Amino acid sequence: MARAIARLIRRSASPVGCALAALCATSADAQSDLFSPDAFELSGDVRLVAVDGEKSWVDGALGKLRAGSSGDLRLRPQLGNVSLVWKPQFTWSLGATIVGSLQGGQRTEAGLSQAYLTFKPMRTTGLAPSARIGLMWPPVSLEHEGADWHVRDSITPSAINSWIGEEVRPLAAEAMLAAAPGGHQLRATVAVIAANDTAGTLLTFRGWALHDRTTLAFRRQPLPPLGPDWAGVQAPYTHPLIDLHKGFAHRPGYYAKLAWQPPVPVRFELFRYDNRADPEDVTSDPEWGWHTQFDNLGLVADLGGGAELRAQALTGRTRMGYVEEGRRWIDNRFRSAFVLLTGPFGPFGLSVRAEAFGTRNRGRWWTDEYDEHGWSAMAAGKREFGRFTGLLEVLHVSSRSGNFEEHGLAPRQQQTQAQAELRMHW
Repeated sequence: MARAIARLIRRSASPVGCALAALCATSADAQSDLFSPDAFELSGDVRLVAVDGEKSWVDGALGKLRAGSSGDLRLRPQLGNVSLVWKPQFTWSLGATIVGSLQGGQRTEAGLSQAYLTFKPMRTTGLAPSARIGLMWPPVSLEHEGADWHVRDSITPSAINSWIGEEVRPLAAEAMLAAAPGGHQLRATVAVIAANDTAGTLLTFRGWALHDRTTLAFRRQPLPPLGPDWAGVQAPYTHPLIDLHKGFAHRPGYYAKLAWQPPVPVRFELFRYDNRADPEDVTSDPEWGWHTQFDNLGLVADLGGGAELRAQALTGRTRMGYVEEGRRWIDNRFRSAFVLLTGPFGPFGLSVRAEAFGTRNRGRWWTDEYDEHGWSAMAAGKREFGRFTGLLEVLHVSSRSGNFEEHGLAPRQQQTQAQAELRMHW
């Protein structure tokens, strides 16, 4: 991975390359912390899950949730996510974050979640620069926090941030600059990315989903049954962390973000992502390049008394395959938005979320009969007990898609899931 990252830096005309080149000049007598207890974090959770509806997408079906039951209500205990975080500090300004994860439930997997270097030089002016390079999630989600990327106020994230966790996690060289002119807080982020060429595969063939499983490095995600027309054309799985073109970072993509908080308790975020994959690139498996672009608008408002309003709206497009009769095999426009309200109620924290999502397909092979329209609602409560957190969550999702009918299901599918979770953090 180190050689691959180095090649990405050389190909990038980004300020990140200059910033990281300066790492060698960092003072040798600066503070370091490699193996003290403060350099490690351990977190994990166990759950009791009750769910009805269709079998989960994790098992290669069309269910929208992390768990499924093939119809009737099913109650069972489940191991959630366990993460070990190592955050060595090499010098005062140079550090790293490495996260190993174990994900339980329907399909148990273990592997590398994130691995990146961080560079935060001493602030000498009104500007605060920093940089990261490696395997990381882009700064999109308003629901996740921490190096283990856990959901802060509930168990299950929105459809938007579920998709970010499962398909949008590239190798990146990222630079960030923060400033506070005239009481305003501004933060600009730009990154050159690679190895995310298949983002959009799962979102197109399965549709949106709501879950807290993330893709681990070099692991693959299952696709639902694709039908005889796709036999031999698309593999029954997708590797989100992959560079299909010959030569690493031959077609690097990018993302950019601007966050602005005026002198009032409201923050606005604008994010743009483009993997710049070639829709006609294909491997022998076969897995295809998906040219995926999206824009995300975020808002965080402090309502006072500990209450907070968060909202995200994402719209994008992904294309795959050759052009026939003026259209790509797949041309999928997707969109989703949610509003999340959180606040304290005595010793408890309460959260409610409402969202809508959909896709519009205008491809030559994947047509509008596969369009999806859906919504979900979530309510959650949590209580802190020192290093432990107890959470209760109820989630309902309803969606309509022609993909359901093709697999012998009713065109509208609904699922309800109730979870009790005990989360631990050391």
